[in-house]
Amino acid sequence: GFVVGHAGLYQALAMFAVAYFIIGMTVLSVCAIATNGALDAGGAYYMISRALGPEFGGSIGIMFFLANVCGSALYVLGLVEAVVDSFGIPPGQKAGTGVHVLPQSYWYELLYGTVLLALCLLVCLVGASIYAKATFLIFLIVAGVLGTILVSFFATRPIGVPIRLPYLNGSETENGSFTGFSLDTLRRNLGGGYGVDYTTGQMMSFSSVFAVMFNGCTGIMAGSNMSGDLKRPSYSIPRGTISAVLFTYLVYNLLAFLMCATCNRILLQKDYGFLRDISIFPPLVTVGIYAATLSAAMSNLIGASRILYALARDDLFGRALALAKKTSASGNPVMAVILSWLVVQLVLFSGKLNTIAGVVTTFFLLVYATVNLACLALEWASAPNFRPTFRYFTWHTCLLGIAGCCVMMFLISPVSASASLGFLLLLLLALHYLSPSSTWGYISQALIFHQVRKYLLMLDVRKDHVKFWRPQMLLMVQNPRGSARLIDFVNDLKKSGLYILGHVELQDLDMLPSDPLQSQQDSWLSLVDKLNVKAFVSLTLAPSVRHGVRQLLFTSGLGGMRPNTLVLGFYDDEAPQDGLARHPAFTSAREEVPLGFPPLREPTTPKLLSAQEYVGIVADALKMLRNVLLARQLESLDKAWELRRAASPTPTIHVWPVNLLRPDSARYADTCSLFLLQMACVLNMARAWRRARLRLFLCVEAGTMPHAQEEKLRQLLKDLRIQAQIQLVPWDAITRLHWQTCRRPPGGPAEEEEEEEEGVVNFPTNTTQVSDEYVCAANKLVLEQSPAPAVRFLYLPRPPADTSLYPLYLHQLELLTRGLGPTVLVHGVSAVTSTQL
Repeated sequence: GFVVGHAGLYQALAMFAVAYFIIGMTVLSVCAIATNGALDAGGAYYMISRALGPEFGGSIGIMFFLANVCGSALYVLGLVEAVVDSFGIPPGQKAGTGVHVLPQSYWYELLYGTVLLALCLLVCLVGASIYAKATFLIFLIVAGVLGTILVSFFATRPIGVPIRLPYLNGSETENGSFTGFSLDTLRRNLGGGYGVDYTTGQMMSFSSVFAVMFNGCTGIMAGSNMSGDLKRPSYSIPRGTISAVLFTYLVYNLLAFLMCATCNRILLQKDYGFLRDISIFPPLVTVGIYAATLSAAMSNLIGASRILYALARDDLFGRALALAKKTSASGNPVMAVILSWLVVQLVLFSGKLNTIAGVVTTFFLLVYATVNLACLALEWASAPNFRPTFRYFTWHTCLLGIAGCCVMMFLISPVSASASLGFLLLLLLALHYLSPSSTWGYISQALIFHQVRKYLLMLDVRKDHVKFWRPQMLLMVQNPRGSARLIDFVNDLKKSGLYILGHVELQDLDMLPSDPLQSQQDSWLSLVDKLNVKAFVSLTLAPSVRHGVRQLLFTSGLGGMRPNTLVLGFYDDEAPQDGLARHPAFTSAREEVPLGFPPLREPTTPKLLSAQEYVGIVADALKMLRNVLLARQLESLDKAWELRRAASPTPTIHVWPVNLLRPDSARYADTCSLFLLQMACVLNMARAWRRARLRLFLCVEAGTMPHAQEEKLRQLLKDLRIQAQIQLVPWDAITRLHWQTCRRPPGGPAEEEEEEEEGVVNFPTNTTQVSDEYVCAANKLVLEQSPAPAVRFLYLPRPPADTSLYPLYLHQLELLTRGLGPTVLVHGVSAVTSTQL
């Protein structure tokens, strides 16, 4: 009567259609999720948490708990209103007459509500079986009353109904009319006629009437809330829920039409209990109203308790809900019931029914939207295990359900909707950072996989362009205990590119019962999390380190995301230091380092890798057209200290773009030099290194017009948009040492120049032409440039073609970088810089 009296038949039918459209879409999603596996206690919370993960599940669980709590209070207040309307002392009278003996005031009505809520509590404490029997009995009563009402519309003759209008200073009487079936009455009731709600004194509107009406439709989750108490929830929930929705929709529409055709608007608006006045047996209507509201209050109370119990059992809120885990001998969560009852009792203090109707409706709509979102996510993820036996849904129905819920939330109460979403967001953030990890599976992972696969297929390597080049690193790590700072440094070098930590395990799978790498994978992933680096992990078995690195260079990555740069630690005789134990991520009192990595090699223990094999790895990478970086003494780089030093002097990055082992070729604009410049610039662009300044060293000889070379280099830097300070370094004394000891093989330097320029596989034999005295002088030249930088970038020459010269090549690299501190030797084989837009 409330809905039809204010909204009229047309708008009432529209309200029912909108409400049941939203409910219908949600029911399809509920049925799909309910038939996709075994359900446990918690209903919608269980469905959402297992589909969307603990953050969404826990936050929506709390919202759904509050919705059921407020719904239970709403129905208790509605029952109190009906009781007071039937048995309350009329306003303005001090003593009651006949059956009107109950005093009316805020505190008395709170007392009546408390007594009725205690009755609901007793039923719920006994258990789900007595609740099921009680609700079935109530269903029979309500069905009988409904039949009586339908008969009364036809059997009752037109009558006038006196209506008592309460005011502060007394009462007034107005006459409503039951006209029987009348076309004129129907015509008058077709349109809307919003007036003042006589129980609250507030002016009604479409949104406020819809909010109250929608609460009569929220019982669709009653069955799913009892999922833990049903024998066959996957069978019972779809059939029971769909039947209930269809039945109530037909009944609501039929009653709306009958009321509009037989009752005038005054009767509908001013007397919400008019059905008693027109019934052929009025007491039965009163019993039906009491039974229906009592059943709804119990349904919401027991639903709230089951949700609270499921939240407590999942341990998402830790000790805060520990008390709610306790159950009776029969498995009834009695403490959850009592806690829910206490919260409902607190909500009863709000007073009037329509005051909390908007909040309850907003909460329910938010829960329904999330149920649809869960089903939509499962459908879009296209996981093979999402095979619900209920097939009458698509992602379109889920999307329509979400849109309908969100639109109606803001139409009903923009303030309540915004506050509810804000509260949900706070719960999401709190659970994301505070809740323990779960084993339920995360739908986000399935969705990410689905999207990543799609975009990887779209990433076409044939469309690569140098303008959009970025470093994609493969860092080989023998033992992370000795490489923590190197791992962190390469993370700064990747510039949003691919970063893979590679490791080779020297074992033969034929001799093993199972793959030993599976047990190591978790340790490496935990390491990535602890060090907070954005890297993948790729482990392999191989008979030698060189074969393993080849495997990783060939197979790491996917599609257009493959490593283009190999990073190796330097091969020297220094004893490895356990940097992992000193790393900030592992130095807190609560953290240990039980990551499963073996202890570091003792200085006297032979290495797993020979010098010959190490240089062979560098040669293999260059043959495969991969850039190579060799990092020496990066474990001594305290990045935090270097970059937090006082502003004077500013931390610097020294860049030597000339091949110091080729004094006969002082070129600084070849592919390798430009790649070296690019890597130094990329490091400088990283957030942690932005305070550092690039210093570029230009080696010049007398009589070679150094200022012209400097201007040419400055123009190159300007074209490449690289900001760096250029410093001229005379090196006549250094080159003189080379020319004094040089012994050229047949073919002369001209041949070697040509080979270097062409970049062919047959490497130059320059290694034999450089003396140790010259290399030490070059090392001293680099070392003398002050102030000392945070890190140096040096040119890495190609390994010699003659593999017997590999040890000599490595020896010269060791002499060149000895005592320089953190140093990166760089050799680039691909064009990486562009002056184009």
